[in-house]
Amino acid sequence: MYYICTHLYKVSALKKNILYTKSANSSNIVKKWLLVDASNISLGRLATQVAILIRGKNKTYFTPHVDCGDNVIVKNANKIKLSGNKWKDKLYIRYTGYPGGQKTLTAEQIFSKNPSILVEKAVRGMLPKNKLGSSIFRNLRVVNGENHKYENLNPKEFKINF
Repeated sequence: MYYICTHLYKVSALKKNILYTKSANSSNIVKKWLLVDASNISLGRLATQVAILIRGKNKTYFTPHVDCGDNVIVKNANKIKLSGNKWKDKLYIRYTGYPGGQKTLTAEQIFSKNPSILVEKAVRGMLPKNKLGSSIFRNLRVVNGENHKYENLNPKEFKINF
């Protein structure tokens, strides 16, 4: 793009250099399927790594307002660790919407009901609290055992180093 500048009968052409950061959009994002083994890993350390993967913050083209993360399958959710007395002391509070409707459950009670809920709650708490966070959360699949129904997607093993 050229601009003509006229100043005191002097004409010169100036070239405008345009430098900008390229922003990712849904057409140029490549999503992969990753498999994470949660056996003998602390819940918080697992959740931080998984949240980074499904958000896409490990990618060079990370864009905050776009879902550019990978799809992650977490297996062996029933073998996670919690340190100290967190099995009994860590409380999950919810509110039914009615007066006196505040309910609390310990991590041990939730784990006995369904171990994958603990992983899902930990990861969801690390995502944005808006529509983008809800769509990013759909990239997470948590399985309680070793076997899962996502074999046909050929997920690549992702090793968490802790």
